[in-house]
Parts: sequence; structure tokens; C-alpha cells
Amino acid sequence: MIKQIKNNTDTRLSRRKRTMAWSFFFMILSVMLLPLGSYVYTDLVASAQAADNAATTNPRSNYWRAVRGGEAGYTAIKGQETNVLIQSEGENWRNLRNGPVATIGGFFIIASLLTLLIYHLKTGGMKLDNGRSGNTVTRWAIFDRVIHWTTATLFILLAITGLSLLFGRAVLIPVLGADGFAAYASLALSVHNYLGPLFVAVLVIMIVSWLKHNFINENDIKWFKAGGGGIIGNQHVSCGRFNGGEKVWFWIVTTIGLAVGITGLILDFPNFDQVRNTMQNANLIHGSLSIIWIAVAFGHIYIGTLGSEGSLDGMLTGEVDESWAKQHHDLWYEEVKDSNDESSVAGAKSSPG
Repeated sequence: MIKQIKNNTDTRLSRRKRTMAWSFFFMILSVMLLPLGSYVYTDLVASAQAADNAATTNPRSNYWRAVRGGEAGYTAIKGQETNVLIQSEGENWRNLRNGPVATIGGFFIIASLLTLLIYHLKTGGMKLDNGRSGNTVTRWAIFDRVIHWTTATLFILLAITGLSLLFGRAVLIPVLGADGFAAYASLALSVHNYLGPLFVAVLVIMIVSWLKHNFINENDIKWFKAGGGGIIGNQHVSCGRFNGGEKVWFWIVTTIGLAVGITGLILDFPNFDQVRNTMQNANLIHGSLSIIWIAVAFGHIYIGTLGSEGSLDGMLTGEVDESWAKQHHDLWYEEVKDSNDESSVAGAKSSPG
């Protein structure tokens, strides 16, 4: 009897142990599975909400998606772009202007300046072989100098304002601050827009005035083959009134200058009834060609000042030293000398006595 009681007691203890073990197991399993269950629940709820939102999407959202895709809306304005609410090409224009045009253009301008700096440090520029003679020859009439300096002044002002508008956000805002740059940009834009048409008018006058002197001839080909008549190397080539480099600069001014001027007028006068896409393309062409023009202009400015001794005198006073004329434009110098001699002889014959 005692043995049977003991066996019953052992059986109850064994059941309790198994019950406790299974209870502990289910507790551990619940701790592991409950968080997973919350994820499943959240996913199901999110899916249900997404389906509900899809069924009740704001119709205005669908409308503006369609407008972005090119569907016409309604506007009160009249013109070629009536009912065009969103012009998607504007984003492409902005990315091109602030991307390749600004980035590649910036490197191009810096490369031009560095090239000129290295050249000057290495060569010191072109000097007069025999020094100044003290005798001068008239090279530029007052009309030519007025046209040149008017064009040059307007070009510099337009270059400064144009570059500051293109690179201002990256370069000037850290210096001037957002408010300071906003004030300057407003002024720069007004200066650029008002001086642009005046520059185009003066540019056309200069092109017409100097066109007859700037057609390429055999001497110019020799000048290029000789490394620019002394710019690279020491070989000098006979030249007339303008050498090959000056003629190339003239045609750069003529072609790029007119293209920049025309695109600038398109931007300056939207009442030409052009569409926005035309203005965006004009802006990209205007900016790209302007950067090329400015980079090449650095070379022209350098050669006309530090790069060639005696060159600047002509545009400042109208006179150049005879040594400069003989070294750089000997054919033109001979023409001027012969013309002066004939005038002197004619004057002597006609004078009394």
C-alpha cells in the first residue's frame, strides 16, 4: 500500500515537471513569435491602406500627372503656349545649364588663364628686337579707337555680369551671402540686359568697318606655319595691316559675336513671340559660346598688352613705334611710308616758292 502511494506521488511529480517544461517551452516560443506576428499584422494593414488609398486617390494628383506628361490645361494668357501649364523641358534646361555648361565652361576659362600665365612666365612675351626707335607711325584713326574701346568696355561689363550670373550661386553666395548676392544679381541682370543690345549695334559697326582688311591670304598661311610670327619660336613673317592671328580673332568676333548677340536679343525681348523652349535653347547657346569667346579674348587681351611690346600704344594714342611696325607689320609699314613720301612730294610741289 505504501509502495502504491509512492508510485502515485512519483507519477504526479513527473506530470508536474512535464507540464512546467512544456509551459516554459511555450513561453519561450511566444516571446519569439509575437514580434514576428506584429510585423505580419503591420504588413497586412499597410497593404490594405495602400489598396484603399489607390481606390480613393485625389483626382487632382492624377490631373497634374497628366499635365506633366503634356496634356493641355487652361490658361487665360494668349499666345503660342496657351493652355501649357507645365513645360517639362525646363528641368532639362536647368540641368544642362548648371551641369555641363557651367562645369566645362569653368574649366575652359581656367585652362585659358593658366596657359597664358605659363607662356608669359616662360617667355616674358614678345619684345622688340631693336628696341624703340622713337619715331612713330599712325596706325589707328580716332574712329577706330572709339569703336574698339566702346566694344571692349561693353564686352568686359557683359562678361563680368554674365559670368557672375552663371557661377554666382557657387562662387559669390559664400562671399556675399544670399541676400547680398540677390541684390547684386538683380543689378547685374539689369546691366547685362540693357547693355546687350548696345553692344550688338557697336559690334556690327566694327565688323563692317574692318571687314575689308581681314580676308585670309598667302602671307597669313605662312604666318601660321611660322608659329604665329614669333609667338612660338623666333621666325618673323611679312604681314600687311593685320596678321593671321588678328584676322582669326576678327572672324571669331564676327561669327561667335553675332551668334551671342542674336541669342541674347532672343532672351532680352520675349515679345518676339518665341516659345519657352526656344528661349531655353538660346540661353544654352548664348552661355556656351560666350564662355568660348571670353576664354579666347584673354589671349587677345594678353597679346595686346603684356604679350607684345608696343602693341598697346596703337590703341591708346593711335601711333605705333616704327620698330614695332617693321617687326610685326612690315608690308603695311612700307605702304604707309610710301604713301607719306608721296604726300610729302606732292605737298612740296604745290607749295609756293
